[in-house]
Amino acid sequence: MKNLLALLAAMGIAASAYASVGPQPAPAAAGIETPRDRPFRGAIQLTVDATDTVHKIFRVHETIPVQRPGAMVLLYPQWETGSHSPTQEAAPLAGLVIKAGARRLDWRRDPVNPFAFRLSVPPGVRELDVEFQFLPGLHGPKLTSPHMLTLPWHKVALYPAGWFIRNIAVQAELALPKDFQYATSLETAHAVANRVTFKQANFEDLVDAPVYAGLHYKRVDLTSAPAVPVRLNLFGDSDAALELPPEWLARFKTMVAAVPQLFRSQHYRHFDFLMSLSDVMQSGGGYEHQESTEINVSAGYARDPGEQMFLANLIVHEFAHSWNGRTRQPADLWSPNLNLPMRGSLLWVYEGQTEFWADVMASRLGMRTVRQGLDALAETASLMSERKGRQWKSLQDSTIDALYVPGKQVNWRDWQRREDYYPEGVLLWLDVDMLLRELSGDRKSLEDFAAVFFGAGRNSRAISTYTFDDVCQTLNRIVAYNWADYFTSRLNAHDDAHLLDGLHRSGYRLVYTDQPSEFFVQHEADLGGADLSTSLGVVMGRGGAVKSVAWDGPAFRAGISIGAKLLSVGKQPYSDEALKQAIRSAAASRQAIELTFAADGAEHAVSIDYFGSLRYPALERIPGTVDRLTRLLGKME
Repeated sequence: MKNLLALLAAMGIAASAYASVGPQPAPAAAGIETPRDRPFRGAIQLTVDATDTVHKIFRVHETIPVQRPGAMVLLYPQWETGSHSPTQEAAPLAGLVIKAGARRLDWRRDPVNPFAFRLSVPPGVRELDVEFQFLPGLHGPKLTSPHMLTLPWHKVALYPAGWFIRNIAVQAELALPKDFQYATSLETAHAVANRVTFKQANFEDLVDAPVYAGLHYKRVDLTSAPAVPVRLNLFGDSDAALELPPEWLARFKTMVAAVPQLFRSQHYRHFDFLMSLSDVMQSGGGYEHQESTEINVSAGYARDPGEQMFLANLIVHEFAHSWNGRTRQPADLWSPNLNLPMRGSLLWVYEGQTEFWADVMASRLGMRTVRQGLDALAETASLMSERKGRQWKSLQDSTIDALYVPGKQVNWRDWQRREDYYPEGVLLWLDVDMLLRELSGDRKSLEDFAAVFFGAGRNSRAISTYTFDDVCQTLNRIVAYNWADYFTSRLNAHDDAHLLDGLHRSGYRLVYTDQPSEFFVQHEADLGGADLSTSLGVVMGRGGAVKSVAWDGPAFRAGISIGAKLLSVGKQPYSDEALKQAIRSAAASRQAIELTFAADGAEHAVSIDYFGSLRYPALERIPGTVDRLTRLLGKME
């Protein structure tokens, strides 16, 4: 070895370093001005023409006040608050023309950042005229149909770099298709025919106030004077889709009184639920805002008690986000504009605790029965108990999913994990609630935390932020405990040792039965197939299509993968019921399950040695313990 080192030294070659010969990187592109908290003179005039329901194109005109001559950068929003991610696409922006008076100005897209447009403003120019179109994609959520449209303002606006967007004033105007009615949390200045002018708002508030509009519209006032106005705005594919049952509307009214009471504050001037009931537009999701919320369900929602029950927590979740997420935001998630990164280290609070309250309040408000609430929690507990990906990916790491997962396919969800801060967050905060009760002799609970952390009598719309330390310190005010170590150990765990602690403290344990609960049946209806993930290790779609496969489960080990199509079960053509019966028979006879399936252009036959029963999650009382969970989910007085 010494001789080799001496030889290398004689040759001028260091033993532990190598010189490279080859290309060098191009010089870094010029930076984009960092936003500063300073005044912006004047107001952007923003006009959107949404009348083209045939081509589904939004046509945009902006007049942007010039703050100074010379180099200028206009930004197209990239980060979306609803996804906490850079999920906005630059491709739909087209036809960009920028003028100073009659003179057309050259612009250049930043070579590194396609959301930034560089130009030089001549001396003496006071404002820029900007025109472009937002073009629809063939895939993804629809924003327009002949009967309805949704307008997210961040898709139809450019803004100058260098300012906090809360300091940039905007005067917005919207041209709607003929006979369309509209709803938004923006306040109207005046409306003539199909053209609406809104009162001036800052850019931050504007993008937090989408517009829903349509031919089929119904408004229900959920509060009466002198209470703060809260409205339910329904837009559907037809008038019939808007006829929600009176008892369901009564639950909405109860909710809009109960949630502010939970958080001990009511910061909004008014609040608008924007709800689409459509099979043409997007469905099955929601987006949070401070003074409104978007809820998108199917056209048959009003006539389907099962869907109403199953999605009850979605409605409460999005409403509760007005407190946890919009008025109170994680410090590292808040950003001064929509083109700087958001960080989600506290999404287990932002989304996880919000989902906890959504599940709890859905039962308390009668949107679900207590039994359905227990069964929903059982499904969550089962889902997280089967998360084999916890071996390599912690709950804390899953909070980074928001940066790279939205809009991406995650096929092996139990191994890759995807945004588990929602369901595992429910279990985490359930344990916090039960631990508070246990430590205080049932005198304190998470309600005391919510009242202080999100409310404490604050009724201002001003946004405030919170940190990990703020969460721990507030909990310590409720009950003294080492909360920092508590959260750190659970957020970074690679096992499920404490996963179900909250259930056990509440007097329950997770079990499996061979019969699905009412909630699980609706879960399968929502999936559009059979969920056998905890038995055979597959989730089936329509017609025998394999939608997902449990990592290293029986089907996985037999060679069945996602995208396969089951053809037969034993000697029978495939059906969901035939597969379930085969599982029952195998458990009784100890004979392997025989399947044929098509995959990769060929047919395959497999035998699966699974002799367990059908396994559906349920909660079972632990004898001799206090039933704190029924008390938590019980109806409000």
